[in-house]
Amino acid sequence: MTVDVDWVWIADHSGELAALTVNHLQAALTAVLVGLALALPLAVLAHRVRALRGLLLSLANVLFTVPSIAVFVLLLPVSGLTRTTTVIGLAVYTLVVLLRNTVDGLDSVPAHAKEAATAMGTRPLRTLLTVELPLALPVIVAGVRIATVMSISLVSVATYIGDGGLGQLFTDGFQRDFPTPVVAGVVLTLLLALAADALLVAVEYLLTPWNRGRGRNRGRRQPGGSGSGAVRGG
Repeated sequence: MTVDVDWVWIADHSGELAALTVNHLQAALTAVLVGLALALPLAVLAHRVRALRGLLLSLANVLFTVPSIAVFVLLLPVSGLTRTTTVIGLAVYTLVVLLRNTVDGLDSVPAHAKEAATAMGTRPLRTLLTVELPLALPVIVAGVRIATVMSISLVSVATYIGDGGLGQLFTDGFQRDFPTPVVAGVVLTLLLALAADALLVAVEYLLTPWNRGRGRNRGRRQPGGSGSGAVRGG
């Protein structure tokens, strides 16, 4: 089974496609930023106060199980048919990923790094900002990557409340039994997700220079180990 794509329609609607793509990306990234702004302090709290860890993570997991359509419907009486409803609804889903990854990232910070900062007289807040968060950054960015791709895919659901970015193309194509808008929407959504993920990988690379040589060092040690083994054997 093949899908016929009307390239003339795509060319004629290139401006609309570009506008919907920008709209889609704005909604997704805003939701991730809101989710991250909520997840960071909650993760620090869960990391510092162990008694709250299970409660916060459980609440986040419960929110994640609520169907996205239900979240948007529940928000309608509060924020109406607005972009705010879309952003809050998507932020709910990004929160669980970002919260858990941030907690895991903070947990992964070596104890000796924090002890060294304390021994130097560094205050807890400064230790958090200059030692713990930078060392936890790779794990946190991994969560941001997952949350961003997930948010980009979920924006389309907001079509049911009059938003949805590229999701409007799906509705239009299905209603008219015209596959071209659907194909265009799918391809543009995939490209957005891939581009956003690649950009975040680059950001992580720039922000964590201490991680760059690890792979090369591991690669160098193995030949060296084999060589030394040969010498010992000889």
